[in-house]
Amino acid sequence: MGSHLANEFGGNIARVALPLVAVLSLHASPLEVGALAALQSAAFLIIGLPAGVWVDRLRKRRVMMLADAGRFLLLSSIPLTAALGVLSMPVLYTVALLAGLAQVFNDVADPTYLPALVGKDELTDGNAKLEVVRNGGALAGPSLGGALVQLLGAPRTMLATALAALASVAFLGTIKKPDAAPVRSERSRLLPDIAAGMRAVWGDQVLRAFLAATAATNICVSAVLSLSVLFLATVVHLPPGFIGVLLMSGAMGGLLGGVLGAWLFRRYGQARVTWLALALSSPFGLLLPMTEADWRVSFFALTSIALSFGGILYNIGVITYRQTVMPENLLGRVNATVRFIVWGTMPVGALLGGIVAHEIGVREALWVFMAGRLVSFAPLLFSRLPRMRDFVKVQASS
Repeated sequence: MGSHLANEFGGNIARVALPLVAVLSLHASPLEVGALAALQSAAFLIIGLPAGVWVDRLRKRRVMMLADAGRFLLLSSIPLTAALGVLSMPVLYTVALLAGLAQVFNDVADPTYLPALVGKDELTDGNAKLEVVRNGGALAGPSLGGALVQLLGAPRTMLATALAALASVAFLGTIKKPDAAPVRSERSRLLPDIAAGMRAVWGDQVLRAFLAATAATNICVSAVLSLSVLFLATVVHLPPGFIGVLLMSGAMGGLLGGVLGAWLFRRYGQARVTWLALALSSPFGLLLPMTEADWRVSFFALTSIALSFGGILYNIGVITYRQTVMPENLLGRVNATVRFIVWGTMPVGALLGGIVAHEIGVREALWVFMAGRLVSFAPLLFSRLPRMRDFVKVQASS
């Protein structure tokens, strides 16, 4: 839990600080901000599929510790280059890409490692608790990030994110349960192993629906996220401290979803809650482009809370589904394949956000992508998911 809290806390400080380094320190354009956001998430397109194979072949906790150590070194370079007077957009681009590559291994190993720590029957509860931790960090991270940017400046604030990665290494080192060695064939090869993971994903009809819905959602959400700081700072004209407070509002919905998630899944069924959470939260996105520097600033907070609440419940369900129905020796590759596809859309969305904002304006771009977010759950309606209650039935029939 400590490792998750440190990573999420630091990551959410960076969510405010990194784009503000570009906007305030380097006077980046909307296109440059979009490119920076795209590079942060491009790593899965570059190394996502091989990472799944390597995670299945290696000790999971060791992978996570090495990834966090690498992120510490990379993120520390931002305040260092700023102090030396050589900070530039190419430096930010490089750090964003390399830190993203390190994060890929952490993100694949994390849900792959959880079943080794808890039993199959506890996966929903375990994933819900992790979402509580993630959103607890998200609740405090952005507001602290905004305050630190005002107090110290954006480049120095990035040091906090680096130290959080180092703290994650320390917390992972305190886990007493042995980091089990993986079981694999001596003749296993990279490309056939990748293909096995892809076949497992493509062969599952519910997973295919999840892939389509999540990919569409991520394109729209990543475009909006890439523009949010720019929108609040240069269109709505809010100070950095208040921007941090607004950005943390989504964590309130996420925290509520994490707290209520296990109960909702038990009461109403895993499958039902998963698809309804995404569908019923989507209309709230249309409030966000109406944000102004008056009472309508609440629209940004309300949108963030609603979409985060639905998104967290959806994520808990999707992750639990994979952990429930997929064999343990394939889970790393399945997780990597899924994230390669659905996270691979994120740099596309971020870059599209910058391009569309450059052409028609930031507020207008938010309208475009929030309208897309409204219908992104549609692929789920064409699967058997709406006719199901729990994922265990899928496992029994597969």
